Amino acid sequence: MALNLPTFYKRTGSAIVFAAIMLTGLLWNEWAFYALICLINVLCLRDYFRLMPKIDKEAYWPKWLPFKFQALGLILISLMMAMFSRSITYAHLDVMLIIVVTGLCIFPASMLLVTALSKKSSLFAMLQSIGGILYITLPLMLLLKMELQNYVLPIAVILMIWANDTLAYLVGSFIGKRSFSPISPKKTWEGVIGGIILTIIGAGIYGYCSATYRFADWMALALITTIMGTLGDLLESKLKRMADVKDSGTLMPGHGGAMDRFDSLLVAAPFAFVYAFYFMR
Repeated sequence: MALNLPTFYKRTGSAIVFAAIMLTGLLWNEWAFYALICLINVLCLRDYFRLMPKIDKEAYWPKWLPFKFQALGLILISLMMAMFSRSITYAHLDVMLIIVVTGLCIFPASMLLVTALSKKSSLFAMLQSIGGILYITLPLMLLLKMELQNYVLPIAVILMIWANDTLAYLVGSFIGKRSFSPISPKKTWEGVIGGIILTIIGAGIYGYCSATYRFADWMALALITTIMGTLGDLLESKLKRMADVKDSGTLMPGHGGAMDRFDSLLVAAPFAFVYAFYFMR
């Protein structure tokens, strides 16, 4: 097959921009990470609100609904930052808490008012929007809490997901024969198992050489992250199939939308957080 140069350049260029933004947010400081989490939240919720009306065509989706819940997501993430940040002074904390509490008070009242004035019922759309907060915003809040606990943890989780995806693809390309799931026909059992095992080994080697945490904790974190990340990828594939679309969005030319990039992270983050919070303190 001949190499399609325009497509190759487009995919490579968008991947470089994506990597630069991610590395800046992950490595600079906690405020850069906070900004990165806010950006991911807005973009993923935008993709979510593009998918759901295609899945539930009978529900009434007001145009203002996505913006309201994107704002709610930012308020909740800001609340997490205000409560646990190491660098916020009491003066800054007062200002942030005033903004967050005001937003949390205004949000339900405005939602009820607008819904009551609407000619059509948007109850089901509202419930699915709340589901979007639980699916997208809550995991990102927990990822932010992990960064505030130790900046190494979210970086490790993201690297484990990337490593697992890459290694699963390579192993599956060479020896993959049995399909893992009809939801994602390109995945194979050999690729999935190989990616998980190799990622755990890599995490164990890093943990053995690092004095941050025990190498057994790194291996356990890798096991949890890779398994739940794989399930997260399948979940988003199922949503796209239900919506009858190839990609969740068009954010990254040649790579799809934000949910396509962070689907594994959204499901893996809560489980990784629970382990890190209770066993890696």
